[in-house]
Amino acid sequence: MLDRRDFLKASIGGAVIASVLGCRPSEPPIRWSAAAYRKRERSRVAVVPASRYDGDLEDVIRRGLAAFDLPVQGLRVVLKPNLVEFDPHGVVNTHPALVAAAISVFRQMGAREVVVAEGPGHRRDTEYLLDASGLVDVLRETRATYVDLNTDAVRAVPLASHYTTLGTLYLPETILGADLLVSMPKLKTHHWAGVTLSLKNMFGIVPGAVYGWPKNVLHWQGIDASILEINAALPVRRFDIVDGIVGMEGNGPIQGDARPTGVVVFGDDPVAVDATCARLMRIDPARVGYLAEAARFLGNAEIDRIEQRGDRIDAHAQDFRVLDQFRAMKL
Repeated sequence: MLDRRDFLKASIGGAVIASVLGCRPSEPPIRWSAAAYRKRERSRVAVVPASRYDGDLEDVIRRGLAAFDLPVQGLRVVLKPNLVEFDPHGVVNTHPALVAAAISVFRQMGAREVVVAEGPGHRRDTEYLLDASGLVDVLRETRATYVDLNTDAVRAVPLASHYTTLGTLYLPETILGADLLVSMPKLKTHHWAGVTLSLKNMFGIVPGAVYGWPKNVLHWQGIDASILEINAALPVRRFDIVDGIVGMEGNGPIQGDARPTGVVVFGDDPVAVDATCARLMRIDPARVGYLAEAARFLGNAEIDRIEQRGDRIDAHAQDFRVLDQFRAMKL
């Protein structure tokens, strides 16, 4: 029997925990221009009901993906959950059961490899977070590789916008080597940004070894500005799966309260996905600073530009509580 530190340093049935040595792809990635996200005529978002984490989440994932023409055969898929902090009484992180279901379904769809990757912003002890959150059990059972993006090998990527003074972003090779990057955030409010969803989840791809904990350099540049810069610069194809089975309201993203919403949200336009999720929380996306700005050039937030698939928003919308300074965002 291995203790958790020995286990995390060892092979997981042939899959390894990649960290300081980095995880470099063996084949050149399929290049995907960020320009592909610039204001399509219409975007698609699917809202799929899911009331429990112990239900058939693989079926939920399959039904959500069926609404999109998403080629997966032969691709290297990187799942980026939200793994921030562990609170045994809270709902901080993407639930490991949803991550396990996504791993299984993408493999069934013919993915060449499915990797789980995250760069936690608070605790430097990623091994503790994996163990405490239960994600390490998923990695063990599915024999999936986990990469700590905080310590992965990095490459310089030029910025495609000018909201910060950074000029260049150093991004992990694991992210840049993905054929498909799947953002798997939690449906949450945020005490600085208003909401934290697919766009804000990209903070976790920025390596702490370069930008500090909790991504201090980005905070100094401004959270809204940094969200826009990261998402505009990403040169990989993306998809979003939002864990809204139980969300977080109030003082998110860590100290808020559980809010059951009973949905998983899918989409290939992160702006449209986040706008839909905001409406599920009865928050006006036009009043969320970075989201309104992203809608100018990164994707669609206007309701008449989003083709709603699956369930209607109003069938699941919840009046999420927000901090006083964000009351003006409420619908």
